Parts: sequence; structure tokens; C-alpha cells
Amino acid sequence: MTFSRRTVLAVGAAAPIAASAGLARREGSNAARFSLGFAPHQGSFASRGGLLEQIAFAADQGFTAWEDNEARGRPVAEQESMARALQQRGMTMGVFVASMPNWGQSRPVFGTVDGAEREAFLADMRSAVDVAKRLHATRMTVVTGFLDPRVPVDIQTARVIDLMRSAGDIVAPHGIAVVMEPLNTRTNHPGVYMQSIAQGYAVARGVNSPGVKILADLYHEQIQSGNLIPTLDTCWNEIGYIQFGDNPGRNEPGTGEINYRSIVQWLRQRRYAGVIGMEHGNSVKGRAGEDRLIAAYRAIDIA
Repeated sequence: MTFSRRTVLAVGAAAPIAASAGLARREGSNAARFSLGFAPHQGSFASRGGLLEQIAFAADQGFTAWEDNEARGRPVAEQESMARALQQRGMTMGVFVASMPNWGQSRPVFGTVDGAEREAFLADMRSAVDVAKRLHATRMTVVTGFLDPRVPVDIQTARVIDLMRSAGDIVAPHGIAVVMEPLNTRTNHPGVYMQSIAQGYAVARGVNSPGVKILADLYHEQIQSGNLIPTLDTCWNEIGYIQFGDNPGRNEPGTGEINYRSIVQWLRQRRYAGVIGMEHGNSVKGRAGEDRLIAAYRAIDIA
């Protein structure tokens, strides 16, 4: 999920494939506009310059969205300049991380009665609303903490539902939703509370708020549960955001076992119009890897 967990992503991926001829061209660009809202992030095109230069390059390649997990920690002036750059290019802002867990200490634990951690989380939600408005973002990522092995999971679930209901009450009046990200425990995040989209669905249905949805990161879900399209179909009404990343390796589509072309076709049938975060690294370093990244998304964006 967040760059703070892996801060520097590897760069590259998939064999180059020409853009589909039938796609509309972007004004002022030779590149075809992607049909879905694939969202690169800072580092996807690192060779092209700083943050604003990378946004401009992404737009010129036909990308229509952007994702920035670390946006909350940026100076206000930088947040504002990023928002302006995205608006000028007609790009949609995806998620940023609204409340960062302490990965090294496996905290917070929301399934216990620790009121301080719960109140700190809600304080993060209140302050993140201002960040979302500044960025023109309607989705912000949260992690629902870690498990307490001393407390039955059902009790922890009830407490997480209560907490997330309070979070939804904070953000929903502003047209914002917090999206809870299930994380895999087999490879990356042992001990987290929310480990699958199905578990996220149970919490979201319990909360029953437009301000609380699921972030479906398909890299994590493939590792933890698999069965991606049937799971998306079952839980669709509570999914508020999607992220791609192939497995193994967490790089661009075509470098692992997930059939992202089929998933794209399914999303198109569902008329999904939201952002799809490119929440992964590049499998090849340097500018050649960036070109291969673009080609990988051209390959799966074919109707």
C-alpha cells in the first residue's frame, strides 16, 4: 500500500506493445488516451524529472489519473501545486494515505479498548479532510490496524466497525470516502487485522455508510485469497477504489500470474469509471523500464 513501506520502488516491466489504434488521441499529445483511469505515482517515471514533470509526462502518455500515497506529508504549497498540475491536465486525483500505521511496532490495534489510538485515528480523519479538499481527492486510504491475539476476532470486528462508522460520519458530509485496504499476511504484512476483500466487505456492510468503502488491491488479494473476479463481483457494492500490481514481485501487469487483461475487460463491463492505482514498482530500471511500464498498460487496455 504505501510508499513508506517500500519508499523506493524498483523501475520497469512487460514487453512493449503498440497502442491500440482505435483509442482517441489526447489533445496536444501523440499518445492515445487510456480508456480506464490508470494512475501512476511519483517514481513511475522517475527519469523524467520531479513530481510535476512526472505528472506532465504521464498526461502526455495518455494517463488520466494520478495517485500519491505520501501526499498528506507534503508541504501545503506542494499539495496545491500538484492539484493545479492535475487540474490543468484534466487528471483525476486518486488516493493518499490518511492515517499511517506504525509498521515497526505493529500499531495501532483498534480491536481493543485503547481509546487513545482510536481518538488519534479519528483526529487524522478530521485533518485529512482538509488535505483531500486541497487535492480535490474523494478517496483516502486507511489501514484498520493490527490484530490483538488476546481478543476474539469477532469482538475486534465489532470494535473496528464502530470506529469506522465514526470515521464515515466525519468524511461523508464532505463527499469523501475512506477506503479500507486489506493487506496480505503471507508476504508483506503479518499481523494486520484486515486480510481480505471479503473481510473488508463484512466491515463495510456493518458500517453501512457512503463514507466507508473497500480499497481492492489485487496484488494483496491474489496472495491472500485469489479468486479475484468472483470476489470483486460479490463485494462490488462496497468497493470504492482499485489498485493493480502483479504477483509475484509487485510490478506492472504481465510480470506475474494475474490476468489483468481479463480484469480490465470485466471492469469495463461493469462500467467502472473510478481510478485504478498503479500500486507497484517497475520490473526494469531506468527509462527503458518506464517505456515498458506504459506498454504493459497498453497491452491490458485493449477492448
